Amino acid sequence: MASTSYVYILILAVFSVINNCYASRNLLQATPTMPQPQIPTIPTLPQMPTIPTLPQPQMPTIPALPQPQIPTIPTLPNMPKVSLPPLPSMPTMPTIPNLPTTLPNIPFFAPPPSKK
Repeated sequence: MASTSYVYILILAVFSVINNCYASRNLLQATPTMPQPQIPTIPTLPQMPTIPTLPQPQMPTIPALPQPQIPTIPTLPNMPKVSLPPLPSMPTMPTIPNLPTTLPNIPFFAPPPSKK
């Protein structure tokens, strides 16, 4: 039963595809070709006017200024060599004896007797 319904559906699908092909072919044969619309041409833009070149202004020549004379530096006389005494050496630091690590034994003194 199920296989026959599949066969009917398959036959119906093939029939509809074939009819669709015939219909589209007949439709294409029946329609006359439409004239193609003319594509408007883009008008050419007017040419840019040529800009005349302006004459270049002539810069006046600047007269050369006289260069100032740089004064000469007098040479220093030869200085005698001075020898310095040697630097004193640093004094040695005295050594500090190590502090005791234990507390000294301090004798215990009793307070004086109170007078009544």
